[in-house]
Amino acid sequence: MGNTLKARDKQHIWHPYTQMKENPEAIGIVRGSGVWLFDEEGNRYLDSISSWWVNLHGHAHPYIAEKIAEQARELEHCIFAGFTHEPAVRLAENLLKILPANIKKIFYSDNGSTAVEVALKMALQYWQNMQQPQKKRILALEHAYHGDTFAAMSVSARGLFNRAFNEYLFEVTFVPFPDKVSALASVTFLESELQKGDVAAFIFEPLVLGASGMLMYEASVLEKYIILCNKYKTIAIADEVFTGFGRTGKLFASDYIKHKPDIICLSKGITGGTMAMGVTACSEKVYETFLSTDPAHTFYHGHSFTANPLTCAAANASFDLLNQDSCLQSIERISKQQAEFCKRISTHVLVEDSRCCGTIAALTLKTTAGTSYTNELRTQLYQKFLSRAVLIRPLGNNIYAVPPYCISDEELAFLHQQFLEVLDELTYQIR
Repeated sequence: MGNTLKARDKQHIWHPYTQMKENPEAIGIVRGSGVWLFDEEGNRYLDSISSWWVNLHGHAHPYIAEKIAEQARELEHCIFAGFTHEPAVRLAENLLKILPANIKKIFYSDNGSTAVEVALKMALQYWQNMQQPQKKRILALEHAYHGDTFAAMSVSARGLFNRAFNEYLFEVTFVPFPDKVSALASVTFLESELQKGDVAAFIFEPLVLGASGMLMYEASVLEKYIILCNKYKTIAIADEVFTGFGRTGKLFASDYIKHKPDIICLSKGITGGTMAMGVTACSEKVYETFLSTDPAHTFYHGHSFTANPLTCAAANASFDLLNQDSCLQSIERISKQQAEFCKRISTHVLVEDSRCCGTIAALTLKTTAGTSYTNELRTQLYQKFLSRAVLIRPLGNNIYAVPPYCISDEELAFLHQQFLEVLDELTYQIR
């Protein structure tokens, strides 16, 4: 027993987003295949959340593994200041083929939080370089989550995730979330803030706010946000760390609108879920303000592993898979089945709200405790699904499915059936 992964882990490891006093043991995973994870005790779990939304093509995909191995035999890493390499150049070329046409430059970093940090620093220094230092205020959407580094926490909703650091975070004005009732009020509030002339940037998760409970809003509202940012000369930052690479049904959530953001943050699915990478992609307008003989105009930001060749090779392999007709057809297939499931289950006595955006399906469950991340249903739901061979990670009383694109019709039907059976079981217990 002492030599199991679970036992060894318990002795030495501190896990993220985990109260170790209450959850001291972790499930030891020994391999993955497609949508399945296999533990050391012989159990398997359908990874319905793509392991924190990163896995696009299934676990241990042979094509991605092959490309990483090929690259490892050629070049594992080199400094990216003053040097470059083929995987990084090719990845930039690949990304710019599918990103909105106004996006022209790619800046590499390590993860979603740092992609956001880079975007905010770019936006703030943009106005410094433009000799408009009065433009220094940041706007963000209510209920936002943009990461766990300090700038990313600052533009995220104040709450449980960052409460210990509130006094250290910079001030941000939050725009009301545009639900069906308050969409117009949200747009009106944004314009009233932009009219003050001191806003450097507005950062938002387009269409879906992931960690806040898969909150969703209409593309027509997003369009109005961008139009207003353009009108009042404010940098629009789309945090597509979660929504990028097909999650919303299109390659990017920004593809649903005509007007485009100035900066787009990417991570999670960019490598198909195999290695850590962040990208901040910007327009020519933003980039040009950093071109100068004045050293102060330089963008002084970097990471030791910026544009790591192995990571870039994984991302290029994922790009190849993503753009195959079979993958695009799978995204369409999953999106259709998720929408049908949300419609079917919306009448369940325990469902307060069901919603879908592309491959993302989410349910808010009725509860007397109120909707929150710490809702007591969270642990109960997690364990019930695990016992049914399904990995989910409830956001309080919000449950969702964001499966890899390789999931079969049969596997997706199995997943939907488990959702229904768990809700039926909970309903019976409550009665």
